[in-house]
Amino acid sequence: MNLTEFIEGRRDQHLAELLEFLRIPSVSAKSENKPDIERAAQWVADHLRAAGFKTVEIVPTNLHPLVYAGSLEAPGKPTVLFYGHYDVQPAEPLEPWTSPAFEPQSRDGNLYGRGTADDKGQVHIHLKALESLHQLNGKFPVNIKVLIEGEEEVGSVSLWDYVQNHKEKLTADALLVSDTAMLGKGVPSITYGLRGLNYYQIELTGPVRDLHSGVYGGAVPNPLTVLTELFAKLHDHNFRATIPGFYDDVAKVSPAERKALNKLPWKAKDFERAVGAPAYVGEKGFTSVERLWIRPTLELNGMWGGYQGEGAKTVIPSKAYAKFSTRLVPDQNPKKIAKLVEAHIRKLLPKTVHCKFEVLSTGKPWVAAYHAPIFQVAQEALQKGFGKKAVFIREGGSIPFVTQMHDTFKVPCVLIGFGLPDENAHAPDEHILLENYFGGIKAIACFYEDLASL
Repeated sequence: MNLTEFIEGRRDQHLAELLEFLRIPSVSAKSENKPDIERAAQWVADHLRAAGFKTVEIVPTNLHPLVYAGSLEAPGKPTVLFYGHYDVQPAEPLEPWTSPAFEPQSRDGNLYGRGTADDKGQVHIHLKALESLHQLNGKFPVNIKVLIEGEEEVGSVSLWDYVQNHKEKLTADALLVSDTAMLGKGVPSITYGLRGLNYYQIELTGPVRDLHSGVYGGAVPNPLTVLTELFAKLHDHNFRATIPGFYDDVAKVSPAERKALNKLPWKAKDFERAVGAPAYVGEKGFTSVERLWIRPTLELNGMWGGYQGEGAKTVIPSKAYAKFSTRLVPDQNPKKIAKLVEAHIRKLLPKTVHCKFEVLSTGKPWVAAYHAPIFQVAQEALQKGFGKKAVFIREGGSIPFVTQMHDTFKVPCVLIGFGLPDENAHAPDEHILLENYFGGIKAIACFYEDLASL
């Protein structure tokens, strides 16, 4: 029996096991779910052992445990480090879910539930691919190291501390990640570029306390008004960020690469249907694909202050707050950009308010040379799993661990995702297309098998 036939014969078993995994509410952001997080870590460890790994560890951290597994029994063959995460986003708001978030259900060819696409379903693809290889051949075709964390949705602090302290243990010839999406349904994809991310918060203070807007209005500064005026000045009419120097270091993308990206079967109608906005905007001179993948952005993510309860309360607030972010592209330095952003904001603000500016996190952009041999192996493996040639794409999101690992170990990072852009990761009714789940197991198994001959 060949590999794909072996995997096809275990579809029901694989799906039943995934449902079990998804029922564990491993929400990393909530302390009340700490027992569930620990149960999920144990579940992953148990199933890594069942897959054929002799070395499996649950690593305690200051927050949530990591799971490590290793098999180095293929001398002379490449070593791959697979990374994923077992933690998930909170399910709230609960009302929009068609079925409960932690009671997975299949409907219309999709499996619904929190973690189906991000990232339990994709982690499980690798567990079943590796298990299938071991059961069929009695061994893994290459050397495998596995690192599954429980803090991806809350910043991955423990993960990076672990990596820094165990570099020799984690050394590999390549990093493999499945926490991204395909370009679209029926389009297997390999991601070779990610944007970086800086995240900021500002606090503006005017009066020392909230004031009666009738008694004081018209004679004192309103920090909420100042805040709205500030953000109105951070883009020009071409939707470019107005921060001096923001675009100075942006790497030029070759005409050939721009042409290739714009020839991908990316469907504007599908994008617009998923977004649901009345009309669309973006930086002048670039297509939507280019705006999403190869151009930097500045976005206001949240703003608050003053009275927000029921009815009326006529106050001038003492404080106003905003959270915002910059997505960065290759050659932009996150620390340099953070300094430019802060300097420009402080220059724009009037002397009527005090400003507290915080950089909550920084993350570098990443791009790979996708013509390297390992990417071609991945492309061929995806064709075996899905019967279609895979495309190479970039993505607008950020995975800080990928850039950190690339900078630390200087090895290729291969991102093979099996979600779809409209599968509601982080939102109600998160789901994964079952044909992508089953096809993914076959493709990943073929990838590990084919990598042995690289």
